[in-house]
Amino acid sequence: MATVTGFEGLRHPRRTDLKQFSELFDPLFSASSDEARRQAAAALSQCPHVPPSVALQIGNAPISIAAIFLTRSTSIDDTTLLKVIRAQGQAHATAIARRDNLSVHVVDALVERRQTATAPAMTVTPPAVTSNAPAATVAAPAMTAAPTPSRLANAASAERAPVAPSATARSGDVPLERPPQARADDMTTAKLLREEKLRGDLKSLARIPQKAAPALPVIEPLDVLHEALLVRFARSGEANLFAASLAAALRSSPDLGERIVLDISGQQLATTLIALDMHADDSLFVLCAFYPDLSERLGGATRGEALLASLTAETCRIRVQAWLQSDQKDGTAAGHQAYLSPDRANDPRQTASRPDASRTAADPQSKRSLPGR
Repeated sequence: MATVTGFEGLRHPRRTDLKQFSELFDPLFSASSDEARRQAAAALSQCPHVPPSVALQIGNAPISIAAIFLTRSTSIDDTTLLKVIRAQGQAHATAIARRDNLSVHVVDALVERRQTATAPAMTVTPPAVTSNAPAATVAAPAMTAAPTPSRLANAASAERAPVAPSATARSGDVPLERPPQARADDMTTAKLLREEKLRGDLKSLARIPQKAAPALPVIEPLDVLHEALLVRFARSGEANLFAASLAAALRSSPDLGERIVLDISGQQLATTLIALDMHADDSLFVLCAFYPDLSERLGGATRGEALLASLTAETCRIRVQAWLQSDQKDGTAAGHQAYLSPDRANDPRQTASRPDASRTAADPQSKRSLPGR
């Protein structure tokens, strides 16, 4: 255990360290007790670098010692696992089958091992001697009779005659032994059938039509007409007509245009104008017309200029495409009521439609006057 503990302390062992550990481990492991070997196998199962000779020696140990190493160790290569599967019994194969991330070659070897273990015995068992058999067939005569001419003739004719199958062989009680080449051919055929079935399954999966990813909406730059309309409606404060023109430029529903204009920060409108490739001066004018707070100067520039400078064309285009996709999905939804009503007198963005606070406050006073006055 001291040797194993010292080897575990090496994070990056050199080639000479691996060779020295292999030379020391072989005689020590063979001379140790079962409990010491079991502890060494458990400790090395957590070591990420174990020499192949050491891994093979632990793997060929009894299953009570090698089980934890074969199941948990990550330093065993496929060559060592194949050697253990072919050299040891079904218990070692079962321990290897519990490993994670088994390769194709190891899985095939495990399947062949299982088929060999579960195959019926093909050996011929000699027929049992019955109690009612003649005494001459049970015990050999102590002395043979003197050879006579008649007996010699009968023996010669028996040698020349073809041997007929016995009644036991015809009845099927004694299975006939199959040659090793026939068993190997059967296993090869079974393996080819499994591979062919797997290949057919993969082909059937490949023939399943894959759903094509939906194409992203195309955002075309503003033409001269739409750009002039947007600037005109922004100058006159026509928020509802501006939203309708913006939706027409985006080729979207009017709801998306309204939601963009209703963003009080102005960031959504700035993102949309940059995605539509609107001129920078016109974009700044539109933003300042609808959002007066963006006209405030901070240092050497206004807040609107800082907002436009913080956005990139590619990012704005991706964001607007996502909005358009969401708008297309929600296009069939009913029950939406436009916030910007066609009646511009009730438009909250128009100053003329806002109620006069002094008149509103005077109306209750007039109602409270005495009836005689």
